[in-house]
Order: sequence, then C-alpha cells, then structure tokens
Amino acid sequence: MNKRLYMITVVAALSLLLGAAARAQDQGSSQKTKTPAEAVLGNWNDIGGRLITMAEDWPEEKYGFKPKPEVRSFADVMRHIAGSNYDLLNKVEGKKVGDAENDPSPEKYKTKAQIVEFVKKSVEDGAAIIKRIGDEGVMSKLDDWIGYTEHMGEHYGQLVVYYRINGVVPPESRPKK
Repeated sequence: MNKRLYMITVVAALSLLLGAAARAQDQGSSQKTKTPAEAVLGNWNDIGGRLITMAEDWPEEKYGFKPKPEVRSFADVMRHIAGSNYDLLNKVEGKKVGDAENDPSPEKYKTKAQIVEFVKKSVEDGAAIIKRIGDEGVMSKLDDWIGYTEHMGEHYGQLVVYYRINGVVPPESRPKK
C-alpha cells in the first residue's frame, strides 16, 4: 500500500510539473522577442523616466543639497545627466543636438523648472532618435547606448542616497497605489 501511494504521489507531482512547464512555454512563445531598438528604448525610457520623476519630485529648496562639499549638488547631477545624454545624441547623430556640455553651467539652468525641462528633453530626444534610427542605427552604436543608459542608472543610484540622507523615500521605493 505504501508503494502504491508513493507512485501516485510521484505521478501527480510529475503531472503538475509538466503542466506548469507547458504553460510557461506557451506564455513565453506568445511574448514577442524585442528588437535591439525596442530593448534599448525600453531601458532608456525606464531609467530616464525614473530620473524625470526624481527631478519633479525633489523639493526646489533642496536642489542645492550636497551630501559632502566636494560632490555635486542634486541640481548639478541632474544637469550632468542631461548634458551627458546630449553628448551621446551628438555622437549618434554626428551633429549638435541640444546642449552637449557634460556639466552645463548653473547659470544656464538655474531653476528647478529649467532643470526638469532639460532632463525631460534629453530623455525625449534620445527616445525619438532611437525610434528613428531603428535596429541598425542602435546596433552601430550599441556600446554607447548601453554605456550612457548605465550612466543614467549610476546617477539614479547616487540620487537615491541623496533622498535617504534627507530622510525621504525615493519615488520608486514608495508603495504603489
């Protein structure tokens, strides 16, 4: 009797595993594989969107905040990100697109509104270029696209620390409604 119960249990477990594997395979095959341009665009917009949210969310009176005197302020980091994005877009386009200074002057982008718009525009312009150049264009500069997207991600992590030092929960860590 014990042997029979054991065999029934094994067969039932195998049936469940095989059924789950078949369902997973069906779900995987119904999802379209992303093209290189779609994958880069998705990552670009994801991290770009997070940074835009931070730029909009961070209080204007704290835009000058620095964790230590020798590091960039919140505003400096945001200007740097957008300027670096335009550095990439200039490389891709082979011509001047936007403001490609790596660290644009605080006099040029003084207010929170100006900085938010600068960051937004750099992300939007990047997304438009990715869509326009497609897979071939993305693949020809793939290392650059990956590197600059990673660059945005690194600064996102840096700004999370600015939030935490100030006792503020970053937007992405807040409970979703």
